[in-house]
Amino acid sequence: MFDSFPGGISDRMDRPAYHADFGRLYKSGIGFLNKLERGQHFKERGFPSWEAFAVGDWGKALSLADERREDYEQELSRASRLGVHHRRLRVVEIPVTPYVQWELHVLRVRVDLGDDIRVLDARGISDLERVRQVPEVVVLGNAAVYEVVYDPDGHADGAKRYTDPALVRDTNDGFDALYERGEGFHDFFEREIAGLAPPREPGPAADNDWRRR
Repeated sequence: MFDSFPGGISDRMDRPAYHADFGRLYKSGIGFLNKLERGQHFKERGFPSWEAFAVGDWGKALSLADERREDYEQELSRASRLGVHHRRLRVVEIPVTPYVQWELHVLRVRVDLGDDIRVLDARGISDLERVRQVPEVVVLGNAAVYEVVYDPDGHADGAKRYTDPALVRDTNDGFDALYERGEGFHDFFEREIAGLAPPREPGPAADNDWRRR
């Protein structure tokens, strides 16, 4: 699974080029978007809910997350108009990191609006990660795979774009297989997240990139 990545040929794109290319392809009739999230620590600079979380104001962080509801409705409506079906799989290590605890509260707002998100306990894929972790990628239909790149300080620094049809197909097949292993979002959230106390520290992080959740 995901065996194509180590030897894959990619185009290195800086952040502006990546965002422009992503936007162009997204509107081109791709049909679906698959997103696999594996990292457990990120920063979301410029996203008010994360900023509140980062300074320890948990109540404000949750309130601000809920205020994004209208934005998410518009995003999902736009995807529907373009005929793009979003699926997201969030791999979660147990115990959850403060960032993931916060992120899942944000994602719950999206799921409540109809976004298609599942959660996968990282212990369930230990057999696949003996050599390396599954990749953190965004796949736009059968057109391209984007793997976000980080600089030495952990800041998002663009992406690698893969367009080889065999690699894109392999990545989508791998995503489909993991997605089938995933658990319904609300089931996971109620069991593992809902009863947690507010996190004390945001913890170490690297800048996240294309999404503002």
